[in-house]
Amino acid sequence: MTDTVTPAPRADSPLRTLVTGAQMLFVAFGALVLVPLLTGLDPSVALFTAGAGTLVFHSVTRQSVPVFLASSFAFIAPIQGSVASYGIPATLGGLFASGLVYVAISQAIRLKGTGWLHRLLPPVVVGPVIMVIGLALAPVAVDMATGRNSEHIAYGQAITLSMISLLVTLLLAVFGRGLLRLIPIMGGILVGYLLSLGMGVVDLSQVRAAPWLEMPAFVAPTFNLSAVLFMLPVAIAPAVEHIGDMIAIGSVTRRDYLVKPGLHRTLLGDGLATSTAALFGGPPNTTYSEVTGAVTLTRNFNPRVMIVAACVAVVLAFVAKLGALLQSIPAPVMGGIMTLLFGSIAVVGMNTLVRAGQALTASRNLVIVSLILVFGIGGMQIGSGEFSLQGVSLSALVGIVLNLLLPPAREEES
Repeated sequence: MTDTVTPAPRADSPLRTLVTGAQMLFVAFGALVLVPLLTGLDPSVALFTAGAGTLVFHSVTRQSVPVFLASSFAFIAPIQGSVASYGIPATLGGLFASGLVYVAISQAIRLKGTGWLHRLLPPVVVGPVIMVIGLALAPVAVDMATGRNSEHIAYGQAITLSMISLLVTLLLAVFGRGLLRLIPIMGGILVGYLLSLGMGVVDLSQVRAAPWLEMPAFVAPTFNLSAVLFMLPVAIAPAVEHIGDMIAIGSVTRRDYLVKPGLHRTLLGDGLATSTAALFGGPPNTTYSEVTGAVTLTRNFNPRVMIVAACVAVVLAFVAKLGALLQSIPAPVMGGIMTLLFGSIAVVGMNTLVRAGQALTASRNLVIVSLILVFGIGGMQIGSGEFSLQGVSLSALVGIVLNLLLPPAREEES
C-alpha cells in the first residue's frame, strides 16, 4: 500500500458533509449506546465522550485517518465486574489508567518498533485473554435475557423480548444488505423496543419528565489501586485489535496508516481518547468496524466527515429526552443482544488462536491457554483488598509470565 495511489478526497459541499457525517454516527449509534446501557454508565455521556474522543484522535493524527471512535465492546464485561466491586468512579479511574497503557505502548512502538509487542503478547496469550473478556460475565447476559433482574417483567415476556431482539440482530447481520447490514444492533434494539411498548413493559415516565436540553450527567473518576489493577490488562486486547483496525481501514483507502501518520500516533490518539472519556464518565473509546464498513460502502474517505460525526454526537449528548429514551429500553432486549455480543468476542479470541496455526496440544501452549481460561472464567483471585488480582487482569498476567518463562514448544509438538 502506498500513498501515491490513494483516491483524492472529494470536495464535498458543507451540506453533503453534514449529512454524510450524521450517517456515520447513525451507523455507530446502536453499538455506541449499547456499552453504557449494559454497564450502568450514562448514554448521553457516552455520546459526548465518543465525539470528544474522536476529536482528540483526529487532533493527534492530524486529520489523516477516516475513523470514528466510540464505546469499546472489549471493556463491557470488565466494567460490569469492576462497577459491582468498586463502583463507577473507581472504575472510571481504572479506565483512565487503561488509556495510559495505550499511550505507553505507543511510545514504546515509536522508540523500539513492534517486535517487542509480538514477543510479549503472542496469539497464544492474546487469543484466550480475548475469550475470557467475552465469556467471564456471560451469565449476566443470560440473567438479563431471562428477566431475572427485571421485577416487573415476567419470564415469558422477557424470553420473548430477548429472543426476538436476538433474532432480528442475527438476520440483519447475516442477510442484511447495504446500510442495513451495518446496523444489526440498532435494528435488534428498535424491534425489541417496539415490541416492549406493545407489551406495556416500558416505563416512559422518565422520558416525559426529562427536559429537551440538559447537561449530561458527567462523573469524575476516583483512583483505587484494586480497580486500576483490575482494569489495566484489559487494554491489551483492544490495543492489539487497534493494529488490525488500522490495517483494515488502510486496505479500503489504499493508505498505509501504520507508516503515516504511524501506528505510534494512532495508538496514542486512541489512548488519549480513552483517558479523556474516563475523565467525563464515559466508556473507553475504540475505532469502530461498523464505520469502516460504511466508509467502504460510501467510498467517502474524507476524515472531515468523521469530525462532523463527532460534533453531531457532542450536540446530541445535550438532548436529555434522547438519553432518557435510551435508558427506558428493557433489560431483556439488551440481554438478548448481549448473548450474541459476548459470544462473538470469544470467537474473535478463538480466531486469533486458529490463525496463528500453532498446535494447542503442545505442552507449552496447552498450559498457557488452559490456565488463562480457567483463571479468568473460573473466578480465581490472588490477594485481597487493595492488592487483589482476578478476572481478566489475573489471567492476562499469568499468560504473559508463562509465555516468557516456558521454553519454546518442541519441534515434534508444533
